[in-house]
Amino acid sequence: MTSHQPLRLHVPEPTGRPGGKTDFSYLVVTPAGAVRRPSPDTTAANTADLATSLIRVLDDDGQAVGPWAPSIHPERLRRGLRAMLKTRIFDARMLTAQRQKKLSFYMQCLGEEAIAVAHAQALEEGDMCFPTYRQQGLLLSRDDISMVEMICQLMSNERDPIKGRQLPVMYSYKRAGFFSISGNLATQVPQAVGWAMASAIKGDTKIASAWIGDGSTAEADFHTALTFAHVYQAPVIINVVNNQWAISTFQAIAGGEGTTFAQRGVGVGIASLRVDGNDFLAVYAASRWAAERARTNHGPTLIEWETYRAGPHSTSDDPSKYRPADDWKRFPLGDPIERLKQHLIAIGEWSEAQHAQAQKDLEAEVIAAQKEAESYGTLLDGRVPSAATIFEDVYKDMPEHLRRQRQQMGV
Repeated sequence: MTSHQPLRLHVPEPTGRPGGKTDFSYLVVTPAGAVRRPSPDTTAANTADLATSLIRVLDDDGQAVGPWAPSIHPERLRRGLRAMLKTRIFDARMLTAQRQKKLSFYMQCLGEEAIAVAHAQALEEGDMCFPTYRQQGLLLSRDDISMVEMICQLMSNERDPIKGRQLPVMYSYKRAGFFSISGNLATQVPQAVGWAMASAIKGDTKIASAWIGDGSTAEADFHTALTFAHVYQAPVIINVVNNQWAISTFQAIAGGEGTTFAQRGVGVGIASLRVDGNDFLAVYAASRWAAERARTNHGPTLIEWETYRAGPHSTSDDPSKYRPADDWKRFPLGDPIERLKQHLIAIGEWSEAQHAQAQKDLEAEVIAAQKEAESYGTLLDGRVPSAATIFEDVYKDMPEHLRRQRQQMGV
């Protein structure tokens, strides 16, 4: 009778823990400019190699190389650099404000700024983004979204545009194509696919862009969305932000060990790309490719953005408990702001002096916005909106029983 060894359960482990150094050799990094660029109308099967290699444009000297190098005006790059700087400064100020108890909760996108900012530049007016809680760069890259209003939402004060009906950082801006953020993981992906299907049914020209983290791809909603996107060839971009950590769980737990998240797209018949998410030019180029594919009726694209969550998952998290403290400094793909800055300097369109001045100006802009927002109330000063707001925006015409209840409360 054949004797078998006892069965063993495989539990993925991160390649770095506190007190040690992370071995980043698991991250397959392709040389800049080495990955081919097919036409956006190519078949999904023809992108199989693009789901395992890594699309990169900026080399170690800050030069744009290879077939994915986009034709992009330096002024647009300067705008992108300023938007990334503004996002990082905004995050730092709001993190401090949370520690000062002026707001209850905050989530940074430190180290991930290029993904949202460059992607925003690749979309068109009227397109709809279905973001997670780490794409504030989609809003901060725009001139028509007030930082004061965003901070009021964070502080849930009397000028909060959502009137306290959402957690901090869960913004909602229809006019900016920024769908209301959901705290429930992965729900926004099938919503985005459905919105894109509706756009196609109506014969519109607008596309959808969905966002999800690497950990949330383990949710059933993600896989359902892939099926619908493939079957109906929905004009949607599905962005998987692989920042290596889902709260305190390494990305391998969600299935990133021995494969890539981009390969899941190819497996269900969706064109898929794996992209250096800390390379502003690569993000812009891949986003434009996917947007063109969707807008010309060639179907959805799944993009896995390789990046690193440099800060804690949220203000409720302490990453030093589960990973080395210097991981971000050692991450092979570097800092997206420094890389775009180096590129602009290399092509003669930026300087260290301009960078220092931009940093100073943006810090002053963020501080001024914070001061104005705080004048409407913070959690620290005890000022809260009137209780009358709980009766508003429920009915177009307030029914009599709610009028009586409001009168009984004296508001």
